[in-house]
Parts: sequence; C-alpha cells; structure tokens
Amino acid sequence: MSYLPLTCNTFTKCALSILSRTKTIFRGAIIPPYQNNNKRVRYFMFTSRTRFQINPEHEFSLRNLPHHQVKVQQKTTFCYNARLLFQRRDMASSLQSKTTHFNKLSEERSPYLLQHSTNPVHWYPWGEEAINKAKAEDKPIFLSIGYSTCHWCHVMERESFENEEIAEILNKYYISIKVDREERPDVDRVYMTFVQATTGSGGWPLSVWLTPCLKPIFGGTYFPPDNRYYNRPGFKTLLLLTADKWQRSRKEIEDKGTAIVDALEQGTQILKHEHEDLPTIKAIYHLYEMLEKVYDEKYGGFGKAPKFPQPVNFNALLRFYNMERETEYGKKALNMCLHTLRMIAKGGIHDHIGQGFHRYSTDRIWHVPHFEKMLYDQAQLVISYLDAYQITKEEVFAKSARDIFEYVNRDLSHPEGGFYSAEDADSLLTADSEEKKEGAFYVWEWDELHSLLKDRVSGADSPLLAEVFCHHYGCEKKGNVDPLQDPHEELIHKNVLIVRGSVQETAVKFGMDEEKVNTALAKCHQILYQERQRRPRPHLDDKMVAAWNGLMVSGMARGGQVLGDATLTAHAIKAAEFLKTYLFIEESNTLLRSCYAGMEGIVTQLKRPIEGFADDYAFVIRGLLDLFECSQEIQWLQLAERLQFRQDELFWDEEGGGYYNSQSKDPSIVIRMKEDQDGAEPSPNSVACMNLLRLSNLLDNPSMQEKAVCILRLFSHHLDTVPVAVPELVSCLTFYLRSPKQIIIVGPSEGEDTKEMLHAVHSRFIPNKILVVTDGIAKNCLHGKLGLSTIDGKATAYVCENFACASPTNSLQDFEKQLDFC
Repeated sequence: MSYLPLTCNTFTKCALSILSRTKTIFRGAIIPPYQNNNKRVRYFMFTSRTRFQINPEHEFSLRNLPHHQVKVQQKTTFCYNARLLFQRRDMASSLQSKTTHFNKLSEERSPYLLQHSTNPVHWYPWGEEAINKAKAEDKPIFLSIGYSTCHWCHVMERESFENEEIAEILNKYYISIKVDREERPDVDRVYMTFVQATTGSGGWPLSVWLTPCLKPIFGGTYFPPDNRYYNRPGFKTLLLLTADKWQRSRKEIEDKGTAIVDALEQGTQILKHEHEDLPTIKAIYHLYEMLEKVYDEKYGGFGKAPKFPQPVNFNALLRFYNMERETEYGKKALNMCLHTLRMIAKGGIHDHIGQGFHRYSTDRIWHVPHFEKMLYDQAQLVISYLDAYQITKEEVFAKSARDIFEYVNRDLSHPEGGFYSAEDADSLLTADSEEKKEGAFYVWEWDELHSLLKDRVSGADSPLLAEVFCHHYGCEKKGNVDPLQDPHEELIHKNVLIVRGSVQETAVKFGMDEEKVNTALAKCHQILYQERQRRPRPHLDDKMVAAWNGLMVSGMARGGQVLGDATLTAHAIKAAEFLKTYLFIEESNTLLRSCYAGMEGIVTQLKRPIEGFADDYAFVIRGLLDLFECSQEIQWLQLAERLQFRQDELFWDEEGGGYYNSQSKDPSIVIRMKEDQDGAEPSPNSVACMNLLRLSNLLDNPSMQEKAVCILRLFSHHLDTVPVAVPELVSCLTFYLRSPKQIIIVGPSEGEDTKEMLHAVHSRFIPNKILVVTDGIAKNCLHGKLGLSTIDGKATAYVCENFACASPTNSLQDFEKQLDFC
C-alpha cells in the first residue's frame, strides 16, 4: 500500500467518521494542541470494523479489518487529542480529482453528507446559513437529496459532483445544498412530492432547483453529466439553462414557484374541510381484491418487476385471513402471503451466505436484487416471517426470521444496543481495486466456487461440495445473471445464489439423504462466509435513526415471544434503553431523529440535534408497546404513553385531524404535509392509529380511540377507493372493527403455570389481541380497571372484549380453547 503525504489544515474537528469500511485514499492533517504522557497504544473505534491507532512512535494506521492496511508516517509530534480531517475519495470510486477540497459538509455527522465533504462543489447542509446566503447573493439553490447506500447517488457523485467543470458552474451560479433524506425526511417529502407531481416518477438522488425562498422551479432524479447518455438531458446543460433563465426571467420563475407551492399545498390537503363516514368492512375486502388481481401466481409478489417484499401487504392480508379463516377468500389471502415469503427466502434477494435480505428484486423471479440492505426492511420482514410461522408452524419461516436476527445482531448492531441504518449495494472487487461494483461483495464465479468447495461431501465416491452447492443454488459456468438484468455489465460471469428447487430434489439428484445434503450445504455456507469476510465490505451507514430502531425493537420483541428466545427479548430491551439514553430528552419527552457512531464506538450527536418527526414517534411507540407485551415491564408502557402525548402536541392537526409529518416551528419547510401512503415504510398516521387503539385499550383512555377513529375518517376516501395505497391503515381498520380481545393472565410472571399460558398465547396468531400479565397486586392498566384475581392460587386467564370478560379459567386446556376462538 502506498504512503500518502499529510497536508496541514486548521480544522479543529476530528472527522474520523468520514472514512468508511472500504478502501479509502485520503489526505489529512494532524495538529498537536495537548501533551500526552501516556505511552500506551490507543484505538479509536468509528465503525464496527475499523480502528485508528496512535502509538509512541508517532505512526498511525487506518485498518479496515481484516482486509486493508494503510500506514502514514508523520514526523511531527502529536498525541491522543490530535485533530485531523481526512479527505475521503472512496464512495465515488474515482481518482480523477487531484485537488484537496473541504466544504461545509465536513462538519457534519451524516455518512451521506461526509461522503460529499471533499467534492469540489461548495456544498452546504440544509439550514439557515445556506438559505440566507442564497437570499443575500440572490442565487437559486440546487438541492440534492440522497442517502449513503444509494447506488445512483454514487454514480451522480462520480460523474458530476467530482467533475471540476460542473463544480465550477454550481459554485458560480448556485448555492448548493446536500440533504440526507434519512436525517431530514420532512425536506425530502416536500420536494419528492413536487418531482412526482411534475414528472410522474421519483427516486434518489433527488435533484431540485429552488428559488432563494425555497420554492421549487424544476426537478428530477438522476441526471447524466452531459447529453450523451441514457437519452436524458445532461446535468451541465440543465445547470446552464436554469442559471440563464434565472438571470433573464427571475420574476416569472418566482411567480411559477409560488404557484407550484400553492398547488402542492392544496393538493396535499386530505379532506381537511369535512369528516367522512367511518369506513366499513368493505374496504378490507376491496384491498384483498386489488392485491389478488396483481398477484403473481407462479413466483409470488404483487405486480411486475421490480418487486419489493412489501410487508405492509402481508400484515393486511394475514389479518384478513384471520377474519376469514374458513372461506376461500381467507385461504387465498394466506396462500398469497406464504408463497411469496417462500419465494423471497429462496431467491437472490435473500443473502444465503451472510443472512438478511436485500432491498428489492430487479426481476420477476426474486433473483437479481438491488444489493443494499436496509434496517427498516429487516425489521418489517422479520415480523411477516414470524406471523407465517405462528400460523403454519413450518420451520422454513422460523429459519428465515432467525436468519434476519443473526444478520442484524452481527452486522447492524452498535455495542450499546442501537441499530445502524444500512449497508451499501456497492463495494470494491479487491483491496487494490479503484472502482466499486454493485453486488461485488455478494456474487460468485464458477471457478472460484470450485476452488473453494473442492472437497467431497463424504468419501471418495461422493460428489464434490461444489457440485452439490452449484446445483442447489443454480450456479452456472458462465454466470446465471440474465444480461437484461445487468445493464452496466457488473455481473458478467457472476452467480447470484437462488434456490430453484428444494433440498429434497438436490438429495434425489445426488443419491443422498436430506440430512447429508443439509450438512454439506451448511459446510459450504461456512467456507464461503469465511472467504467473503476477506473481501472489501460494502460501506456501512452507521447513523442510528429513532424510527427504524423502533421498528427493530418491535421485531426483536416479537421474535422473543414467537420463538421463545430470551436473547431476542434482551436485545429488544437493550435497544429500547439505547433509544431512551441517546435519542430521548427526558425533560420535554422529546425524541431526536438520529445519532451516530463516533470514535471508539462512542455515540455522537450533531451540534444542533434534529428533533424527531411523526414517524419517529409512531414507530418508537409501536416498538415500546410490543416490548411491553413481550416483557410486561410497565416502564415501557409508561414511556409509550408519554411519547404519545408528545406526538399529539407536536404533530396533531386539531382542525382537520391526523398527524403532520413535521413540526410547525421550522420556517424552512414550505409545506407541512401528512403522509397518506404505506410504502417501503408504513405511514406515521397508519402506525399511530394502531398505537392509539392499543393504548386506549391498555389505559382505558377513550380519547385515544377517538383520535384513532378520526384518522380512519380522515383517510376514508383512500380506504374506500384505493386501499392498496394504505394497507397498514386497513390493518388498523380491521383491528378496530373486530373489537380487540383483551387477554389478562393473573399470576406471578416467573411461575411455570403463567409461562405455560403465555406460551399458549404466543404460539397462536392473534393479531387483534391486547395482552397483559399481572401478579394480581399491582393495579396497572387493564387489571386495575377489571379487578381480576387468581383462582385457587393458580395462574388464571381472562379473555375479555370491551372490558367484559368470559368465565376465568386456571386450566391451560380450557384457556387454549378460548384462544382458538379469538
């Protein structure tokens, strides 16, 4: 590895988090402001796999363990408190720029913003400084929104934002602002709505031209650097045309921007002037009909490629099945979910070697994915697999759930309990490569597999491990990726693992029993996992977002219940404690949006922390309610109640009902919006509606149910006409219309008879339940209202509805019969 010179700078901030877990070419600065007499080697952790070492010989090394080692010699004396800033060049995968640049993003914590901190573009973060500068200099704003694991964001950076000529245009005619959509979803939603409304599509990177007053002029997503590519207008051309028009027709542009904002504000208001009737059960059937029409009978999933797992659809359909178990409709709803979940687990969207699931499939058959891995996908998909396991008791679904937990706990977990946001799709082919490729970390060549899996299964006459593995996972000598799914030719001769048959079919093929095949495949997995650990890893976005951590708390808590795994419950509690410690302001009951993994794994925060949005509150409250149900620790219910009151204060629309996404106090948000769709993440209104119904039952608080009903009325048009846009809200409507069952078990939580009753509950799919365990002494929540007690000193179960209970029983057999009718 070559040595790189250091150049002196006057930055006073340590920015080790600029570097990622990938090969990095950098320049830095060391300033020795303090003395240090401690001669021990010190390590600064800033990701889960990278360490920065200072030793008495004044040598430091950046190690991207276990693959890379870059050493830089420095004669200047320095110490523990040395401050340095590295110039980061890895994400754009390009060495074209020879000049060292540091822009305003170098002072940020977001991995995405830090990726662009050394672009020649004079980027600013979203905030008063950039907006005031645009107004003072009377320049339009170029707004670029993305996230750190976004493939096309990397492409546009490499092609345009590292291009000196394009940077010069941006710096001369614009104030350029970068936004991490995961930090500022409020900004993203406003301008994404504009782009979708004006172009018919959206995505990231999001590229929008604004007036100095933040009114949109023009926008799109990815733009190639010039007019030669993809039959799209070149970015440089658009910059020059817009700058010229701003100079010549400013008043016209400003008036247009005002008209656009007015139209968007009017278009995003959701029946604010009137309250519709409460939707009926017809909305639930309508959703089933809409999904059944677009269901892929052969490969599962809904609609054409690209295919997303869409756990919100599974949630709604499985609740429909629970309501219609004996009908053909109900059985079809269940089969649509189970078949899709099986095909996803067998497909290339599933990381068969390293566990977890990729973002989506680019094809119909779940084979070639977009390789990034998102925390929020893992958190929601694991619940779908747990639900499927509860219903069927088929081990394949439990295995898929455990698979997700293994991946998240190993690769996306902070030592103190929080969960990181995502892993990138792109990575270097080798430690010495200079350009990243999508999927490089995950795919295999034929010769490579045969070299690694050269042993025989057992004995001289048995097949090679490679033969069994390649047959089972559909590997081919020339690669198994359809060229149509590889437009950039990054997967030539590569194999994306997919199971097209079954273990039984593989066993028949090679004349072995299934147990021997499973053993052979497990050995192959272990060998390939170890080999893959030698490859350069994809970039880790070590930002920890409150909303997504809330979703994962739900997943862990549900896993603890359904799988009977106390370690998962412990993980959920640890994550909730993390949220409470780092993302919650006790004095004001306020959530923060995100925090970051700094040096030595120390959790860091922005100078001006971003307060949480409606989805942060809704998802965290859901997680706390699931954790309360799992652990029966009253503190989590109490914290959920406090956060619900705070969410109401900050986001509830007293005039029209429903929750706004953002607070009213931020003048930089030109439109205050209400989320009205359940997509990759459920909308905060949908989740909050369910939270309110659960809290109303647990706390006997009718006002909470009234708010939930208000949300259902507000979105009644969506529910009646396009329920497929709000499947999570359909789940909430189902919960409300079917009157939840209140299950109270009175007995000591550690008693064996209490545990047996809890196991009976957790082993069944009862989505419309409220579960409380009480010792019969503490007057908490439901027990306090109903005044329940044990019978003959044994754990006693009460199954109630609307606070009226059936005959109590201390017989496990009788209790199970009651549960079967829930």
